[in-house]
Amino acid sequence: MDDCRTVGLLSLPNPTVPATLDGTILAIICLEGAIALARIADNEPPESRLRVSIDVGQATIHPRRDKPAPLITTAGAPHRAAAFASYMESNFLLGTEEGDVIRLTHDGAIAETLVKTTNPIVSVDHCMRTGMTAAVDSDHVYLKRIGADALKHRDVENSHLEIVSLSKDGDWIALAAADRLSISRLDDSVTSRREIFLPSVPVSVQWSDDDRWLACGLQSGGFCLVDVAEDRSSIVTDFPGPVSTVAWSMSANALVASGAFRIAAWSMESPPLDGDTAGALATGRAGFVAVEAVAAHPTNNLVAAGYANGQIVVSRIGAPDQLLVRPSGASVTALTWSADGKHLAVGDADGNAAIVTFPAQLFK
Repeated sequence: MDDCRTVGLLSLPNPTVPATLDGTILAIICLEGAIALARIADNEPPESRLRVSIDVGQATIHPRRDKPAPLITTAGAPHRAAAFASYMESNFLLGTEEGDVIRLTHDGAIAETLVKTTNPIVSVDHCMRTGMTAAVDSDHVYLKRIGADALKHRDVENSHLEIVSLSKDGDWIALAAADRLSISRLDDSVTSRREIFLPSVPVSVQWSDDDRWLACGLQSGGFCLVDVAEDRSSIVTDFPGPVSTVAWSMSANALVASGAFRIAAWSMESPPLDGDTAGALATGRAGFVAVEAVAAHPTNNLVAAGYANGQIVVSRIGAPDQLLVRPSGASVTALTWSADGKHLAVGDADGNAAIVTFPAQLFK
């Protein structure tokens, strides 16, 4: 039932392939730091090639006749991108090794520089609700509102910053450094700041949609789960591999994570705090190969998972059944659903980037 279009190269060891807010454009970072954009819309959608046999009524998707739309390359001066995020509609923010945060339009043009520093930008994030942009180099945090100048948020006691993440409502900022996770309100109130020491280097940070929870994946040892509302936290351990991605499912009210030999998932009605395993949701099938990336479907109780052996599956959260999307290949390094849930962007360690388009019948 799946349909895959190879759209370009994606060669970072741990790349990110976010779709824009309106779900029309996919950004791809190449190993040398160059950026390319791919149109998510399919010029030959699977529905147009769906055929049903008269004798047995089996549905099949016929092969493509034409090549997918060509990639959009960036125009203007070259920039070595080290981080990027979605920005407004059909735009992206690029954090560069030259120390700039620049806006990239949907047609590949460099529009403006939002933040300019002297050190490489290691992480950037943008809050759609408030228009706030946050960027970090290894030692400083910069904030930029639309229509205002960029300001240094404050000096950060713990240097070697790795990741910055803004809550969905824009009230909170999370800073993941080499040995700790710092969470504070953007009003810069000293009393609102909290720090959690981490047993390993953070590699992923994700807020829940209601901003109550924050999950921080670790290079080794598992992930840190924070209940921001109740000011409590816990380290969920015993993961054989890095928790390179964590994701929240609204429809299942669940947290999913990579790093185990099956899709790790928990119901947030019984969150995995202080060793509590009551909310664990057995998802997909257990095996001998680690899950490298996960992505929760935006509207349905589904999760996509990519494995170290290149396999890609889509599974219902809390159920063993799964749809095989790709049987093998290079290790999967990135997975991202489009906003409408019809397309799944994939990146792997061999430098392949693809868009998997699912027919509407799959989700009925």
